[in-house]
Amino acid sequence: MTSTDSTAASRLSDVRAGIARAARIAGRDAAGVTLIAVSKTHPADIIRPLLDAGQRDFGENRVAEAADKWPGLRADYDDIRLHLVGQLQSNKAEDAVALFDYIHSVDRPSLVAALAKAMTALAKRPDCFIQVNIGDEPQKGGCPLADLPALLDTARAAGLPVIGLMCVPPADIEAAPFFALLAKLARDHALPAISMGMSGDYETAVMLGATHVRVGSALFGARD
Repeated sequence: MTSTDSTAASRLSDVRAGIARAARIAGRDAAGVTLIAVSKTHPADIIRPLLDAGQRDFGENRVAEAADKWPGLRADYDDIRLHLVGQLQSNKAEDAVALFDYIHSVDRPSLVAALAKAMTALAKRPDCFIQVNIGDEPQKGGCPLADLPALLDTARAAGLPVIGLMCVPPADIEAAPFFALLAKLARDHALPAISMGMSGDYETAVMLGATHVRVGSALFGARD
């Protein structure tokens, strides 16, 4: 095992231990939490050691970047699950449906329509999360809180397989209240999956009900 492989395995073990610790505190089964390694900006040779250590769920922000990296990796590891965790333009919907297994950033009716069309054309139906603008931040993507019931109705009517909600809470503010709110919204709308929590707060997210955590720097190290 190279030093790079050893570092990747150690970081993965540490994050998994953190998830297990948080789940235990919350009286949850850690097996109910999916760890998504957010590999955006990292090349294939940086990703491979995590794959070799057993990680299989990965998140990307950009369709084009993922299309460059992942077909080659999938040729060598046939059980990879790819998650689109960044904003999605409607004109990239078909590419996203073709490439990803999960789409975490459904946030507007026009994107719902584009995804529904793409899923029909490709006969492929990635599981979807509705992204909620949980902190009401104008610079961020996500459905406004007041519009969530209508967007859910639109997505379900269009046949999208909506399994949960996703959020990115405001930076530099305690995340727990925003995580608690997203978990409540998921319960209110009978959605089983909750995508929340990143490197700095994934344990808090797990304690408050996250089923999917999106961890980048704790696994890959700080970006240049």
